[in-house]
Amino acid sequence: MSVDSELEAAIEELLAARSGTICPSDAARRVSPTDWRDLMEPARAAARRLVAARKVEITQKGEVVDPATARGPIRIRRVR
Repeated sequence: MSVDSELEAAIEELLAARSGTICPSDAARRVSPTDWRDLMEPARAAARRLVAARKVEITQKGEVVDPATARGPIRIRRVR
């Protein structure tokens, strides 16, 4: 399994286990507990792919944002 696939799976698994939102770092830590910082941008990219597949939404300050223009901290949640 590729890292990209692992990150997508981690996002989906974490969201299935929680009722709220997750940070991309949660998925990165699940895939690589020691080198998770190197996976932050790939985790954000995985979240963008899941947005395109209509599986998740990316939010900032509780509001859904366009993943192409989001800058700064983001949260990921299941589509409502």
